[in-house]
Amino acid sequence: MVSLVTGGAGFLGSHLSNALVRDGDEVVIIDNLSTGQVRNLERALSSGRATFVHADVAQPYPALAEIVARATKRRIDRIYHLASPASPEAYGAEPWATLAVNGLGTMSLIELALAHRSRLLFASTSEIYGDPLVHPQPETYFGNVDPIGPRSCYDEGKRFGEAAIAAAVRSRRLDGRIVRFFNCYGPSMSEADGRLIPQLVDAIRKNQPFPIHGTGKQTRSMTYVTDAISLARIVMERMQLTLQPVNVGNDDERSVEDIARTLANVASVEYEAEYLPAREQDPQRRCPDLTVARRLGWSPSTSLEDGLRETYRWFCEDRLAYA
Repeated sequence: MVSLVTGGAGFLGSHLSNALVRDGDEVVIIDNLSTGQVRNLERALSSGRATFVHADVAQPYPALAEIVARATKRRIDRIYHLASPASPEAYGAEPWATLAVNGLGTMSLIELALAHRSRLLFASTSEIYGDPLVHPQPETYFGNVDPIGPRSCYDEGKRFGEAAIAAAVRSRRLDGRIVRFFNCYGPSMSEADGRLIPQLVDAIRKNQPFPIHGTGKQTRSMTYVTDAISLARIVMERMQLTLQPVNVGNDDERSVEDIARTLANVASVEYEAEYLPAREQDPQRRCPDLTVARRLGWSPSTSLEDGLRETYRWFCEDRLAYA
């Protein structure tokens, strides 16, 4: 099988690419390296079954089709569209690029999927629910999103991507699927990512208090990366209803303070917090309804404690390896 992974050098994309190669796929990886790193793909590239292309998928279909044709002469069987800045710092710095990759990029990949008769999975996000008024969040919830707010380039970019997939499924017979990732973390996250776990790890390394934005009572549902990738692949291969989005997350809802305390315990450091101003329009609760995922035979298997232990170990080892 030939798979195309956009954003394949990024955090989630590299885990997916390495898993696909491990299981025997030929993988074409496209990434503009705005947030990804080629070193995340060492295992995949060393196998001889992965091809890396330094390119931006946010371009018209003919140009994108030419890039893919140069990378492989074979038909593409599966397309995983994970390309997009995903942290508030990243998409806040590149709002236009974030809109473009989720808008133009998604539309061009739909054309590519139709031309190759490929199955296409679009990586959406829990951010499409905004600061939710329904809890936990089922896939049927339409969200509470500010279309011109500070997060709108990401929220609305992903909502547009979902709309494009839905339109192509209904009117053009696209074999398309949608997953909504919740608060993923794990090895290969960038130190400069800006999301919760890298910030907390950075504080430990610098012997500084944990940075807690707002009260720390706001909740997150942390999803370990291997659990997330496992479900995304199940949706790609086993899902029958193409217009049933699937929440990819962990319903072990924890406060930000609790997550920081758990990491302090894992790292054997004293918990000390510095409370900072709340991020603008920061969601106060975040927890997926996993009914649909569990119907597919999947449940999260990695506890927060175990996931943080593996993540912290990786950050420590990675720092030594690239010092």
